[in-house]
Amino acid sequence: MHPILFMRVSVANTQKDYPISIPLVRRIVHAVLWLEGISSDEVGVHFVTKRAIGKLHEVYFNDPSPTDCISFPLNPPHHATDYAVLGDIFVCPRVALEYAEAHDLVAGEEVTLYIVHGLLHLIGYDDMNVKDRRCMRLAERKHMANLKKLRLCL
Repeated sequence: MHPILFMRVSVANTQKDYPISIPLVRRIVHAVLWLEGISSDEVGVHFVTKRAIGKLHEVYFNDPSPTDCISFPLNPPHHATDYAVLGDIFVCPRVALEYAEAHDLVAGEEVTLYIVHGLLHLIGYDDMNVKDRRCMRLAERKHMANLKKLRLCL
């Protein structure tokens, strides 16, 4: 049984490398969390520059290199609070564009994958060991297939 989602999806876009459709991002977030059966009151998605994600990566992970996305979980899913904020995701579209170009992929699908990846981290998926990484990759493929079927890729 899937929860009915009345969730606020806050979207901030401070980069100019890739056009972001805020309504589409909200639909992507809802579709992923609905398929996972996750309910929350709020989640944030931030699209940032390589410089900004590099700074976040350095401050929180002691690595100044730009990365694809960073997730900051706040309230675990099903956490008993009056108002549950799942967390925030920071996505760097420039990294997605460069990766897509280097690997002959569709840039919008790569940006969408980073959103999916970040959301999976927020709800408890991890990719630090081989077994967990395999589970995360399976979940990413499942969500990307669903989003493509629904025509919900950036």
